[in-house]
Amino acid sequence: MSLKKKAASLIDEFKAFAFKGNIVDMAIGIIIGAAFGKIVNSFVNDIVMPLVTAIITKCGGQDAGEGLKTLAYKTAEGVTIPYGNFIGEILNFLIVAFAVFLMMKKFLGFMQNMRKKKEAEAAAAPAAPPAPSAEEKLLTEIRDLLKNK
Repeated sequence: MSLKKKAASLIDEFKAFAFKGNIVDMAIGIIIGAAFGKIVNSFVNDIVMPLVTAIITKCGGQDAGEGLKTLAYKTAEGVTIPYGNFIGEILNFLIVAFAVFLMMKKFLGFMQNMRKKKEAEAAAAPAAPPAPSAEEKLLTEIRDLLKNK
């Protein structure tokens, strides 16, 4: 096989792999997941963390300010430990994990319902009798000819 044919074959195999439905579906899922991650980050940073900051401030914490950035611990040496960022990332993870859990639970439930429906349809429909074999057809013709004589 020539080098040109090998290259063409390799390209054809790559096209078959890359443009299969599974790969395209996975790519779409990744893009939607990235967009969903941005929504969750915005929710946590702009809504949840300011509330957490306000609660900590009311309980004797630091002054309320810019949400996550105000949740930090300053040591005597002047080192700042921004634990608010860590709390925000934990909240991001929990929200994403819960959303994925719900989505998978619904998806798996849908798949299970589809499987049960197919099984019920298969059980409800009576099995059609098998078609007579060529030998049975021939014997039936012979019987009918003998009856007509």
